[in-house]
Amino acid sequence: MKNPLYSNDIAFELDQKRQDESRQGEVLVIDAPEDFISNGKSYYIESYGCQMNFNDSEIVASVLASKGYKNIQTHESADVILLNTCSIRDKAEQTIRARLAQLNKIKKTNPGTVVGILGCMAERLKEQLLVQEHLVDIVAGPDAYRSLPDLIEEATGGQKAVNVLLSREETYGDINPVRLASNGVSAFISIMRGCDNMCAFCVVPFTRGRERSRDYRSILQEAQDLYNRGFKEVTLLGQNVDSYRFSYDPTLLGKKLIEKKDTDEVVNFANLLELVAQVAPDLRVRFSTSHPKDMLDDVLHVIAKYDNVCNYIHLPVQSGSSSCLERMNRTYNREWYIDRIDAIKRIIPDCGLSTDIITGFCGETEEEHRETISLMEYAQYDMCYMFAYSERPGTLAAKRFKDDVPEEVKKRRLQEVVDLHRKHSLESNLRDIGKRQTILIEGVSKKSSEQVYGRNDANKVVIIDKGNHKKGDYVKVIVTDCTSGTLIGEMIKD
Repeated sequence: MKNPLYSNDIAFELDQKRQDESRQGEVLVIDAPEDFISNGKSYYIESYGCQMNFNDSEIVASVLASKGYKNIQTHESADVILLNTCSIRDKAEQTIRARLAQLNKIKKTNPGTVVGILGCMAERLKEQLLVQEHLVDIVAGPDAYRSLPDLIEEATGGQKAVNVLLSREETYGDINPVRLASNGVSAFISIMRGCDNMCAFCVVPFTRGRERSRDYRSILQEAQDLYNRGFKEVTLLGQNVDSYRFSYDPTLLGKKLIEKKDTDEVVNFANLLELVAQVAPDLRVRFSTSHPKDMLDDVLHVIAKYDNVCNYIHLPVQSGSSSCLERMNRTYNREWYIDRIDAIKRIIPDCGLSTDIITGFCGETEEEHRETISLMEYAQYDMCYMFAYSERPGTLAAKRFKDDVPEEVKKRRLQEVVDLHRKHSLESNLRDIGKRQTILIEGVSKKSSEQVYGRNDANKVVIIDKGNHKKGDYVKVIVTDCTSGTLIGEMIKD
């Protein structure tokens, strides 16, 4: 019998987006710096978009705390209101615009309030939002967060404050992030910034700058610190984690990678993943995101070697058509991607697999769409993030191609992708029924205070009765039922 709390597909949508949307707008600080001394001013911050943005907000919180700004949970009484923004789709930008309009009403009753935008949208629309529309007082790009206290001071004095300069060196590796809206169990660790890939549909290279990798020793120190403070899971973040490369001698970066990790040698992502796995055997390690062109077997073998490196890979395909992938400038073809899927299933047989898919990209034919459908049939993704193409100004696609697929066609193709994925997701979950799994409890179910939820090794949400379980517990369960997006289980009694 199905759990009535998850009797429809709403859970499917919520579970897919829990790491982003469940934290949006929350501002609970769980570990303000021990040496915090208040300057009498407060700030409120909201984060939108990808995991990188949430992690950036934690860096911002650390920068502001070092200057005495107190984080609060309501925007009505804040001296400074910050929105960390996403520019990946037009809908995301419109959401931010609507929110800015709401927040500006506060300024009418409290003219001293400073409103600022951070992140990708800040860099792209600085002139429009700051000067033309007068929606904000501060604009700070992803590499300008160290300057925020100075920008706030300028804005408080009545000036418009802007810093959107991109850096080739900034990694914030020396900043210990203040964990915002954390469940106290899982945390993000940024291992690199920027992106050197020029995917035709993407604004990231223009809003976040060139790719640069963080010192691996600072990453290990952050992971150890999180473990010492009771965290049970870390997610290594980067626009393309597989291209992580660090060396104190830049001339070595183009040379053959070696296993030994001395300071004068190159550390690649496989090396880094193994080092983080060795921090503690009961510290779960995840990572996101991989680029198919750089996902090589060495990373897969590390995942297979360590029990605490989760058997889950997010491998965005975007399209199943080689010709469409070429227009997207993805630098791999259908055959290469299928080879990577085969390698994952060969080396990590029980690996959870998710992807991103865009429907209706410039010039996409019905035949190319069918190739995407057939690749989905081949890969059988457990989770999938699916979008209709949205042209972003300034991207290669906007400059080179016409957005010529009618909206109704985009939506129809998207619905076909969604329907097929829900079928695959349900089939995947049905195969888990009867299996024994270990889950890490993350919190109480939003549907019932008598149930808790956690994730298994393959990144699937599992709901069980609460019992004596608490956040951070590892619990052995047997899966008894499922929906298309959620597993339902029972604790295994020893």
